[in-house]
Formats: sequence, C-alpha cells, structure tokens
Amino acid sequence: MPLAIWWIRRDLRLSDNPALATALREGYAPLPLFILDPRLLRNRFTAPMRLGFLMAGLRALEADLRARGAYLLVRRGDPGEVLHQVLAESGAERIFAEEDYTPYARERDARVARALPLQCVLGLTVHHPSNVIKAEGEPYTVFTPFSKAWKALPLPRPLGEVPARWPTLPRLPGESLPVLPPPALFPAGEAEARRRWRAFLEDSICDYARARNRLDLEGTSRLSPYLRFGMLSVRQVVHEALEWALEHPTARHGVEAFVNEIIWREFYQAILYHFPHVTREAFRPQFRHLPWREAPEDLGAWQAGRTGYPIVDACMRQLQATGWMHNRGRMIAASFLVKDLLINWQAGERWFMQHLVDGDVAANNGGWQWTAGVGTDAAPYFRIFNPVLQGRKFDPEGRFIRRWLPELARVPAAYVHAPWTMPPDLQARLGVQVGQDYPLPIVDHALARARALSVYRQG
Repeated sequence: MPLAIWWIRRDLRLSDNPALATALREGYAPLPLFILDPRLLRNRFTAPMRLGFLMAGLRALEADLRARGAYLLVRRGDPGEVLHQVLAESGAERIFAEEDYTPYARERDARVARALPLQCVLGLTVHHPSNVIKAEGEPYTVFTPFSKAWKALPLPRPLGEVPARWPTLPRLPGESLPVLPPPALFPAGEAEARRRWRAFLEDSICDYARARNRLDLEGTSRLSPYLRFGMLSVRQVVHEALEWALEHPTARHGVEAFVNEIIWREFYQAILYHFPHVTREAFRPQFRHLPWREAPEDLGAWQAGRTGYPIVDACMRQLQATGWMHNRGRMIAASFLVKDLLINWQAGERWFMQHLVDGDVAANNGGWQWTAGVGTDAAPYFRIFNPVLQGRKFDPEGRFIRRWLPELARVPAAYVHAPWTMPPDLQARLGVQVGQDYPLPIVDHALARARALSVYRQG
C-alpha cells in the first residue's frame, strides 16, 4: 500500500476518526505521527496538568497502536519542517489531519498546505462552522438561532472501527514522549473516555437537566477533557445520546440538555472560526476599553481562593487541586473577578487556561466573554452574580464548600455561605476566627455591584 502520514493533533483515538478513516478509505497505510510543537508546549496558556493529560493520552494511543501492529512516531520541532523530513524519510505521498480552528492552527495548516500535500478533514465538531450559517451566508452571533440551524442539519453517522491489523509501516527513528504527571481525576485514553461516556449515559444522563448546575452533586459528565483532545468523538457522543433517548424516553430531557451543551461548544468553535480576533479583544467594540482595575493583590486572592466568599474560593481551590472546575463554578468565579473586582476578563481567561485540563481556546474565551458581558450572545452587563446567593442555590448544604475549604468544615449551613455573619461566640466554639482562619470578604458585593454597573454604563 502507498504510505500517508496521519498527523495527530486533537484526535487521540482510533474509532470514528475521520483523518485516519480517510487515509484508509483512499488506500493508504497511515503512519501515525505526533509532533511536539514548541509553540504549543510552552506559551502563555500552557497548563502542566493539561500537558500531563495529553502525554498520558498519547501513551494510551501508542499502546492501542501496538496492539494492532503499528507504532506512534514522535518528533519534535516546527510542524512544517518535521512533516517535510518524515515525508522524505518514509516516502509517504499524503498527509491527513483533523481540522482545528484556533488562529495558530489555521495559520500553521495553511502554511503547511502551501508546501506539502496536507488534507484536513472535519472531526473536531459535528458540523463545520462554515455550514452553520444564515441564509445570506453570514455567521450566527446569537446562540439560539445557531442552535436551531445546527439541529436542522443532517447528523452525520459515526465511522466504523479501524482494522484489527494495521498495514505494514516503515520503522522510522523518533523520540520518547515527555514524562509529565497526569491529573489524578482524569485517567487518559480512548478506553477510559468510552467507559466514562457509557457510565454517564446509563447512570446519570436521565437526571442531567436537573443536577448539572449543582456543585455538590456528581451531575455533570466530566467528559470535557476527553472531548478536548479527541479521545472521545463528539459525533459519536451526539449520535449515541440521541439513540439512547429514543430507547429510553425518560432520558429525553437529560439528553436534550446534554446535546444543548455540545451545541454551545460548537457555537464557540464557530465564533472563533469566523471572528478570530476574539482571542485578542472583546467581541463588542464598546467594551474594548473599559477602565479595568490594576489590583494584583485582589487578583492573587482570587487565584488562591482567598477572597472571603466561600463558593468562589472553593471553586478556585478545586481548580488548582484537580485541573477542573464545574461549569457553574466557572461562571461564579468569572463573574466575581470581572464584576466584583473589576479586573480584566483576560486575566481570568489566562489563569483558567494555565490550569484547566480541558482548557480549550474557543470554549474558555467564549465563556469568559459571555460572563463579562463583552462577547457574542453575552450575558447582559447588568447580570452580576451574588456569590452568597449562588452558593445557597447550587450548594445548599455547603457540602462542596466544606470539601474544598477545610477551615470551614464545622461551620453550619446557615453560615457557611457568609461566615463573616457568624456571631463571635459561635466562631469561638467552632474554632473558626473569620479574618484569621478564613479571610473576611475582600470586597463588599453591594458596593462592587454598583461600581461595575457604573463602569459598564459608561462603556
């Protein structure tokens, strides 16, 4: 068989892999190649836990390839130069890869395609961003019409499994993958991704619509890291979820809510595709020059989970400890940074990307701009989360708070969301001195809310 390079980027799986399937369908023996690109391994968004998860995922993929008689070739360097070298060494005729939509990825792929036989195929999303557009050809910037257009398109069926035995490959020299500690919360690999997906589908999706916003419950899928690196096919997930709803009518509402979250993911990928400038500035021009506060001490308190607002602090400590944060927690923490502290949303965007295992440029940017009220289909600027009320609503007994703030472990539910309101004698009995064992609030929410509204109104 003629040889082609399967350039692996965000598709660390063998099942329903369009780049791999296209190479096989067109009669090529795919040579799996992963390039350690210095620009992606070390930049302002680099997260050690995410890199650890990626390397563990590559090792799992390597084991799956060996079981089929293949291997993973690893090279380091500029992608264009590495691909040119591997083409020359192997005699490969083509390069197949899954399309990516970040500005860097699109520039990189365009540059490679001008010099080498690269073919990028759809796989990161169910529908290509250029296909979910208005009748006149303009992109959507509001989620609801985007969602309707997305649902109106025919759903592509997942592809079959790859052959049990791989076509014969030439053996080329490569290098070892870096050894980095993987995040304990997320064992990597396609098999683990599939196991988690089936467990969520069978055990939790029925209750997803009700439980997904509760921080004290295991109500979410926690599949985002696996979707981020393509250890799980988003097309396969949507297809199987909809089939499950047909077979289990009681799961319909949960499936609808879950698929809606997938569409939000695709909406933000489409925004990044059509409006790449959002990685540099607010989508809405009137909010590009807000007078943000330069407050390094407040920013540091937020990063460390020492703001004095327990729900915010618990979320931030969860992030540092696990590399993950509940989506409701992300909104609460983001709102506090931007609206209560009036600190530039880009500082929060960067901090999240430096810690999240599932850190994705499109989703993270979209979420921060939404919460800050400066992006497409954004929350109105006057929507400012009250951190105490958010805690009481989404962690009513304070179980989530006590898990991540052990200094508040003995505080009763009546005070755990606002411990500064505890009577001094109760603080003494519990051994929790607010202002000493746990910080007082670094800002008064009511005053901060008024300040934020005034700044936003002035644009």
